[in-house]
Amino acid sequence: MYPYLRYTRSIVNAVIANKKGQSLDLVQTSEVIVRCSLTDLDPMLEMNNGRVLTIYDIGRTDFIIRTGLGRLLLKKRWGMVVAGSTIQYRRRIRFLDKVTIKTHIVGIDKRWIYLEHSMWVKGQPCSSMLLRTGVTEGGKVIDMTRVLKSLGKEGWELPPTGYVAEWITSDADRPWPPQS
Repeated sequence: MYPYLRYTRSIVNAVIANKKGQSLDLVQTSEVIVRCSLTDLDPMLEMNNGRVLTIYDIGRTDFIIRTGLGRLLLKKRWGMVVAGSTIQYRRRIRFLDKVTIKTHIVGIDKRWIYLEHSMWVKGQPCSSMLLRTGVTEGGKVIDMTRVLKSLGKEGWELPPTGYVAEWITSDADRPWPPQS
């Protein structure tokens, strides 16, 4: 089941943080703390890999609200879409672990915003996800220069480099639709 209560609480916390002057610039990192609850566990008594993706939604929502993108989405009646992701799991997250979710932009190109999420327990990284997201209008992804201009960041650039650029290239080689 989707953690609606936890998700709603994170939205409220992000809005309150914004009102208290704790907004973020696009180059900053959002940090949200959650606890691994009983409903997050799989049969191995660690956070379920699907739940990790869901919990990353909380970090992304905090980032969107605190950077002002959320307000812009509401004002312009735009949406956001996830168009691709890759994830690495390195350490287990156990029941009642205090988890810090970090979210930041690692690249922007003509169409997409590339975000990196990571989960940390006791200062140790547990997982990391690279995410391709886009801003939509009428069901179509819109040009990022338009979004950046609306955010007051006209001319701002953060081209994907390193592993992000390599992932973009590799993902473009992946067949779609799937062969079977």
